[in-house]
Amino acid sequence: MAKRNFRRIVLKLSGEALAGEQGFGINPDVVEEFAKEIAVLAKSTDLEIAIVVGGGNLWRGLAGSNQGMDRATADYMGMLATVMNSLALQDALEQAGVDTRVQTAIEMQEIAEPYIRRRAIRHLEKKRIVIFGAGLGKPYFSTDTTAALRAAEIEADAILMAKKFADGVYDSDPKTNPNAVKFDELTYNDIITKELKVMDATSTTLCKDNNIPIIVFSMDIPGNITKAAKGEEIGTIVRGE
Repeated sequence: MAKRNFRRIVLKLSGEALAGEQGFGINPDVVEEFAKEIAVLAKSTDLEIAIVVGGGNLWRGLAGSNQGMDRATADYMGMLATVMNSLALQDALEQAGVDTRVQTAIEMQEIAEPYIRRRAIRHLEKKRIVIFGAGLGKPYFSTDTTAALRAAEIEADAILMAKKFADGVYDSDPKTNPNAVKFDELTYNDIITKELKVMDATSTTLCKDNNIPIIVFSMDIPGNITKAAKGEEIGTIVRGE
């Protein structure tokens, strides 16, 4: 298969990955390692990089809801968790020598810019890394949906979905099924009809409607983000028929 060439990408990082082995909170050493790899990628290529980071290392809105909390309140708390992760990542990227902007879907002008599509694109054109925080600013939507919608809005060439403990998409959970089969390539319809755990149906449909490829790969191995961003064969790619 021919090597893929990307001009602009959205990197989706799981919040859990920022916790490292401790499993909760933000591990500065882990964030620094991710930032260094992303910074080298930004400096050594003409790639325009946007990032969406989850908040599961600090708070999960759905978990709070399942414990009796009002779902909207729990989701807003989750959005604030993504902002904390975004600021941590911004600080590490800036220390690695890369110009970075955080844009949030909920206005908090003392610490970040509000999300403005044209401004985000302009930052990217100037080779600044843009981190989108606070999800979509609305409850009931995941950060996967944020990645899909922002990718469509900024006309990204692909979403790079960096997963913890998974090097691609399998037909079942490889942690519990040693015979699980890994897919090298899937269609958007495969994700929906087979109910594969890549991203939720809303996110998948957004990617399908806007023809945005999704590359699912492991973020546990140093260098994988660079490989995926440079279009090398890695993990699982999800695209149209």
